[in-house]
Amino acid sequence: MYFRCLVPFLLAVLGVIAPGISEAFSADGPTTSGETSASSPASNSIRVATFNVSLYRKKAGQLAFDLERGDAQAEQLAKIIRQVNPDIVLLNEIDDDGGKDNGKSVRLFRDKYLHRQDSESVSSPPLKPWDYYYSPSVNTGVDSGLDLDNNGKTGSPADCWGYGEYPGQYGLAVLSRYPIDAKKIRTFQKFLWKDMPNALRPTNADGSSYWNDSIWSQLRLTSKTHADIPITIHNQTLHLLVSHPTPPVFDGPEDRNGRRNNDEIRLFKDYVEWSATNSTEPSYHYDDSGIKGALAKDACFIILGDLNADPIDGNGLHDGIQGLLDSKQVNGKIVPTSEGGVEAASLQGKQNAKHKGNSAYDTGDFNDANPGNLRCDFALPSANIEVASSGVFWPKREGISSDDKKMIEATDHRLVWVDLLLPNN
Repeated sequence: MYFRCLVPFLLAVLGVIAPGISEAFSADGPTTSGETSASSPASNSIRVATFNVSLYRKKAGQLAFDLERGDAQAEQLAKIIRQVNPDIVLLNEIDDDGGKDNGKSVRLFRDKYLHRQDSESVSSPPLKPWDYYYSPSVNTGVDSGLDLDNNGKTGSPADCWGYGEYPGQYGLAVLSRYPIDAKKIRTFQKFLWKDMPNALRPTNADGSSYWNDSIWSQLRLTSKTHADIPITIHNQTLHLLVSHPTPPVFDGPEDRNGRRNNDEIRLFKDYVEWSATNSTEPSYHYDDSGIKGALAKDACFIILGDLNADPIDGNGLHDGIQGLLDSKQVNGKIVPTSEGGVEAASLQGKQNAKHKGNSAYDTGDFNDANPGNLRCDFALPSANIEVASSGVFWPKREGISSDDKKMIEATDHRLVWVDLLLPNN
C-alpha cells in the first residue's frame, strides 16, 4: 500500500498453520531476468512469489464478508496467482480476522478463488492445491496505549504498534504446496526497537529524541511482524523470511517512519549475516518465544515481502535496502524484470521520467506525480541457492484485453516470482 497517492497514512491475535483442503552473480552488477508472462518452471525448481494483494477493508470482518459473497477484486488477483502458479506465495495486505476466525479470509481466498475449477478458471492440467497456509499475528491496529504520534492524544490508529484501524488490518499470509514446519516458526512481533544495536532512534531538529525514554523503551520494531517460516521441500528446509515494513513517509522531519523502515529491513539483514560474520558474539535477535539467536550461516532462505523501499528512487533511507541487496549472504544480483514496468514508466512520465533506477525493475504502479513507480517488492534467495528464472508479472497494456487490464489494476503492486534450484534438490 506504500506510496498509494501519498494520502495520509491510513495505512495480535493467534497465528494459524493449516494443512489445507485435504486436512485443514554478476560481479559487474545486477543480472536482469524476466518474462512478460510466467512460463512453467523447470521440473526440478521451486517457484516462490511475493504479492501485495491490497485485500484490506476499513472494518474488521468486512473482507471475509466480501469474499463469502463474491468479490471482483479477489477474482482478478486470483487470476494472476493462478497464471504465475507459484508453489509458495507470500500475500501482503490481506486482513487477519483474529480470534476464533483467524485465517478465515485467507482460507476463503484460497478455497473459493484460487482452488476453483470452473469454466472461467480451468487449468490443464488442474493446478495443485496450496494445502498449507500460515497467517501470523501482526502489530497493525493493536493499540499501544501510548501517544506515538505526539499529538497529545491516545487511541488513534497512529498510536497502534503498527498503523491500523483494527487488529489484523493489512495482515500477511503464506500459502504453500509444501509442509510448513509449524513447531520451528519464529516470529519477532514483539522485538523492541531499542534492542537493535545502533538503532536509528528518531530525533527532533534540535537533537532531542522524538519519543521520551518511557515510550522508546516500549516500542516494537516491526510494524506488522517478521517471521521465519521453515518449509520442508524434499527433505530440505527453505526458510521464508517474511515481513512488510512501514512506509518511509507520513511523518515529519524526525523521519520516524523512514528510520523504522530502514531498521525493519536491517533486522533480517542482520539475521542472515550474523552467524557468518559474528561467530563468537551472540546475536541480539530474540523471538516471541524468548529464543535467542540468528539464522544458521549455511541455511537456505528467501527474503520475501513488500519492503516499501526502492534502493535508488523514492522516499526513504536507501542504505537499508541497498545494504540488504549487497549482503554476501543474499543472491541480490539477479533482478526480476518486466516489460510492462518499462512501458508504464514511459507512458505515465512525470516523476517516472526523473527516476535514476531501471523501470524494468519496478514492482509498484504508484502516483505519477510523487513518488512514481518503484521497486519495493522483493524475493531475495540466499547466496547458496541458484535462481533458474524470475520475473515481475507486469504485462504490457498494448494488445491485452479489457479483462486483463482489470486484472492488472486489482492492486497497485505487481507479483514478483523466482524459480529456485535448491542444493541437492
